[in-house]
Amino acid sequence: MIDPDAVIVGAGPAGLACAASLSQRGLRAVILEKADSVGSVWRRHYERLHLHTDRGHSALPGLPMPRSYPRYPARAQVVAYLESYAAAFDLHPVFHSTVEHVGRDGSAWQVEATSGRYSAPVAIIATGWADFPHLPRWPGQHDYRGQIIHSSVYRNPAPHAGQRVLVVGFGNSAGEIALDLAEAAVDVTLAVRGPVKILPRDLLGLPILSWAILQQWLPPRVADFLNAPLLRLAVGSTRGLGLQMERKGPLAMIAEDGRIPLLDIGTLARIRDGSIKVRGGIACFTGDGVTFADHATERFDAVILATGFRPDLRGLLPDAPGTFDAHGLPLVTGHTTSEPGLFFCGQRVVPTGQLREIGIEARRIARLAAEFLRH
Repeated sequence: MIDPDAVIVGAGPAGLACAASLSQRGLRAVILEKADSVGSVWRRHYERLHLHTDRGHSALPGLPMPRSYPRYPARAQVVAYLESYAAAFDLHPVFHSTVEHVGRDGSAWQVEATSGRYSAPVAIIATGWADFPHLPRWPGQHDYRGQIIHSSVYRNPAPHAGQRVLVVGFGNSAGEIALDLAEAAVDVTLAVRGPVKILPRDLLGLPILSWAILQQWLPPRVADFLNAPLLRLAVGSTRGLGLQMERKGPLAMIAEDGRIPLLDIGTLARIRDGSIKVRGGIACFTGDGVTFADHATERFDAVILATGFRPDLRGLLPDAPGTFDAHGLPLVTGHTTSEPGLFFCGQRVVPTGQLREIGIEARRIARLAAEFLRH
């Protein structure tokens, strides 16, 4: 491509949505992707994964998901959709192109990648979260003789047949991986360090996401107050399960702490029937297991760290420090930043659905980029 209007880093949902939205405005973009295909992160996710947001609210701009898909599409269906999306908008990312540096040179952004050097007045960072796994450390971990993996490496329960497995965390990945193991008759325990919040995936026949969208104009704490009685009825009692419930409502938890509640798809029932055991936080590792905060020690053959992701983009854009917070996350996503022509897409946690938010941000970025190029 000669003289692109924009360089987009990443060919996941955010990168594809931005490229398609730009093309609909007559703008040309080059997409750089370090993997060999679009949606590479979705291809690596564990096999039983389904979207936690419904099909109707998860499509990218300009192309609905097929009506043949279930309400909550499976991982493989999302991958197929992303492939069809790239084909529908004639998007051809430059694969095997790892971006090493993004910096401004005069009126243009210079992007250095393993495939070459690219220049454009607009740069869009759409790298997502999943390439930055958070790997906490505990005392004694070096002496542990079992296997420790991050949830991003987990695929299915087959390698853990006959094992005792500890899953660390209580987010959606932790809950679904624990459920996956329990359904395969693996002896599984959840290590839950702090207070948690559990939501049903559907409420009164509607996806819980639809409720969040309907109430998005309300202050989070007001919406949480209104929803609390119905949610308590839907989730049921959690007494005696070893879980400490977060007093803060789910919308306030997301808005104020960036924490996502567990959308329950069967994990809670397995905790109730004892198929999934619950323990507290980890104090330290032993040679063949862990000691928990209550001083109880148990043996585990494998530990799966469903401890989330912590992207830090400062290394990618070292000359734009004013665009990041103290942790390396962009201060602004989906809007104009403090750097002319620089945009981020899909880099914040929202209660109304990540793919839906990506679509909203991509359209807005395309409009703002067109205005920036015009002036």
